[in-house]
Amino acid sequence: MDNKKLLVISDTHGSNNLLKTVFKWAVEKMPPKDSICAAAFLGDGIEDLRPAMDASGFSSNWAIIKGNNDFYVKETESAVFDFVNYRFFICHGHRYSLYGGYHALVTAAKANEANVVLSGHTHIPHYKTVDGIYLINPGSVGRPRSRIGSTFAVIECEEGKQLNVEFFGIDAKGKINNISV
Repeated sequence: MDNKKLLVISDTHGSNNLLKTVFKWAVEKMPPKDSICAAAFLGDGIEDLRPAMDASGFSSNWAIIKGNNDFYVKETESAVFDFVNYRFFICHGHRYSLYGGYHALVTAAKANEANVVLSGHTHIPHYKTVDGIYLINPGSVGRPRSRIGSTFAVIECEEGKQLNVEFFGIDAKGKINNISV
């Protein structure tokens, strides 16, 4: 399989039912049905992961970091990992002054030789490129702060092609739809 997809989730804040909905949807997107083969959690709700995975049957290779509301957990506040032909720097974002711009995230990415940054914390989905670095925030599954509502992202990485980022929203009936941000 030349292309692979990464499920990106952040800020669940105890919303286990919504997280289970996302995981049940993702189970249908796992090989051989589709190509979601890894997941990243960007903090604030680490303790939600295991119960939701057990209830939904979702299992994946994970990159997990803690957020400013994840107390008493062993995970670090940032990490770097390689996926297909990209290097990812992940953080919750609370240490990077996200509301004032993206300079600190771009600097951290370059210091870690990463070309993609995944961050949460703002609870608002976005995707932009700054100085050659992809900056992606999946929004929040549990406590959205945008009119879009609860969101998450799926990043498709394909050898020799540009990163493809899709955002998904969860409506009031628990239906997952592709959305624009």
